[in-house]
Parts: sequence; structure tokens; C-alpha cells
Amino acid sequence: MVCNLLEGKKGIIFGALNEKSIAWQVAEKAYEQGAEFVLSNAPAAIRFGDINALAEACDSEVVPADATDTGDLEKVFTAAVDKFGGKIDFVLHSIGMSPNVRKGIPYDNINYDFYHKTLDISALSFHKMLQVARQIDAINEWGSVVALTYVAAQRTLYGYNDMADAKALIESIARSFGYIYGRDKKIRINTISQSPTMTTAGSGVKGFGSLVDFTERMSPLGNATAAECADYCITLFSDLTRKVTMQNLFHDGGFSSMGMSAEAMHQYDKSFKPCD
Repeated sequence: MVCNLLEGKKGIIFGALNEKSIAWQVAEKAYEQGAEFVLSNAPAAIRFGDINALAEACDSEVVPADATDTGDLEKVFTAAVDKFGGKIDFVLHSIGMSPNVRKGIPYDNINYDFYHKTLDISALSFHKMLQVARQIDAINEWGSVVALTYVAAQRTLYGYNDMADAKALIESIARSFGYIYGRDKKIRINTISQSPTMTTAGSGVKGFGSLVDFTERMSPLGNATAAECADYCITLFSDLTRKVTMQNLFHDGGFSSMGMSAEAMHQYDKSFKPCD
């Protein structure tokens, strides 16, 4: 395995809660690869999660922030620049939450106040993050910003609810801001469309276990784990991907290109009856 891919690089990782979190796995991998970074999450998540233990293990520090609040985001980026004595090189957005999903409210009877919160937390926070970083010029040229997304942005998956809308929006933000930030500062912005992953947030989606089983049967390489997603993030933070930007990159074992697999077909064989 290549070592020290992020030697000398500084960054911010948003969204680590516990060991199940993809952001947690990214932090551990980034630290192994020589990076220094600041961790951030909402104050409530910090109280109920284990992020302080991660900070201690990675020789990092935690800066609390409500990612929907531009003032809080400015404090995080300013703290990182002050800590490292200069601009940073990478940012991970791993934030997502839907009150409608949590409360089991169906998409066709959606609570619009909750819907606004879903979009603000899960997608608009990404735009705010990028806007704040650009306004205070916090990221070095050829820096890399990555947000996590899901194939529900392109395909309807039962139970994913308004989070699908949020994922579609975050991918659009990456393209639109990617053009501006790339043109002006050579900063790349991408999204990773990850396999369904048993994070604390993911497990709240109705029927999530069945979804994981289905995608495992459909994907020729099987579902991508949180640790494997972290490896992919590291490559996007590194200089090996300097010309990759404005892309939605599927990291799902091939699921996004599949129609029907032999394993999935076999699952339905018992109810399959050929026409006369």
C-alpha cells in the first residue's frame, strides 16, 4: 500500500460521530497517511458521540459547529487556518439528517418544516461551507473538497424519502461550485456516491437491512464498506487526483450500473412462473 499520500496536508473533517461513521474512518486513514486536521460536528453530536476519543487518537482537536450556521462554519475554518498557520488542503462533508425519516413520515405526506431542515442540514450546509471557505480564502490551490452522497439522487429507493432530494441537491452544488472554485482557485469539488453503509444515520432509514442485502446481491464486487470509502476519500484528497472535479463518483461495487444480477434473480426464482 502507498504510504504518506497526505504528508504535509491539512484539513477539516465534518461529521464524525462514532466508529461506524464514514467520517471517523476517513479521519483515521488521513492520520495514517500523514495528514493533520480539525474535526467538527454539531454540539449535540459531540455530547452524545465519541469524537473526542477520535481527536485524541489522531492528535487533533474538535471545533463544535452547527453546519447550517455560516457564523459557526467561519469559526471552524478560521480555527483550522490559525492552528496550521496557513490555508488547508482538504475538507470532508459527511453530514446528513432527515426529521421526516426519523419520524417515519412518508414522502407523499411530508412535513415541510422538517423537509426544509433536511435540505438545510444535508445539502445547503455544503454550499454554506464552500461559500465561507471561499470568502475567507481558507483552501490552498489544488485543494480538494469531498461530500458523501447516495444513488437515491438518481434512482428512487423506497424509504429514503426527502434525503433523496437532499442528495440530488448536494451533487448539483458540487458541480456548480466546482466550476467557480476550479476556475478561480484550482480547487476541486467532488461527491462520492457510497454503497448503503451501516452508520448511525443510515440505519435509521426504513428497511435499511433489506436494502443492504439487496445491493450486496446486485453489486458484482459487493457493497463498499466505510473503511473502503475512506480509502477512496484519501485518493481524492491526494495529489494523484488533481484534475478530477465536478464529478459524482460511484463507490458502490458496481451497483449503479446493474439492472439484475444472477444472485438477485435466484432470490425470486421460487415465485417465478414462465408464461405458457
